[in-house]
Amino acid sequence: MRFFFGLWMAAVCLAPAAAETWRGLTVAPEHRCARYDADEYRYPQSVEPQIIARLGKIFSPYTAQCFQDRRQTDIEHIVARSEAHDSGLCHADAATRRAFSADLLNLTLASPGLNRRIKRDYDAADWMPTLNRCWFAHTVVQVRRKYGLTIDRREAAALERVLAACVSQAMQETACAASAAAGAPAAGGTQEALRLWDDDRDGRITCREARRHGLAPVARGHRAYPHMRDGDGDGVVCE
Repeated sequence: MRFFFGLWMAAVCLAPAAAETWRGLTVAPEHRCARYDADEYRYPQSVEPQIIARLGKIFSPYTAQCFQDRRQTDIEHIVARSEAHDSGLCHADAATRRAFSADLLNLTLASPGLNRRIKRDYDAADWMPTLNRCWFAHTVVQVRRKYGLTIDRREAAALERVLAACVSQAMQETACAASAAAGAPAAGGTQEALRLWDDDRDGRITCREARRHGLAPVARGHRAYPHMRDGDGDGVVCE
């Protein structure tokens, strides 16, 4: 009997522990099992008109910023490509990586400043948008589920703090496109702009504050513009 009990105990000790999960995702540390190469995650620029069609305008849901031209925006991956690589796609084949990179579920628009210098390849533990946090957090979970990606504990905790308080996970729309295209202050009101981006509450929005929120450069027509100093009067501040 003691012999069989010993065998049972050995089997229990050697059995792998059940994987920790959160909202249907496996919780695990990020792991770069193979070198990340951005060329393996290329996507066609033709997805941009499809993103705009989904959004209904040339618009960034992260900041409620509307743009007059596609050249003012970047295509933005909600779950960054390198983040996805380290969360499981390093094991994936080339077709899966390309599908991920061009998947409209994971694509939106952002200003170049926000995309390249602020959000970069951070996960939700290190960066969250100012606006539309419920939509953002929900989308991160959807994308990770779709591609079988893991999530680390820090990001799961950051997303849970947001999702637990959400009444709706839908993107909150703004009506800024038409007014911005006409060169007038975008809808939403000046007080709303100050509430969102005037961090020190001094009644104006500085370039430092604009960059912190991923708004720069700010063109005439954006809600922040009336609260900023356009020294050369060219209609753009914080170039």
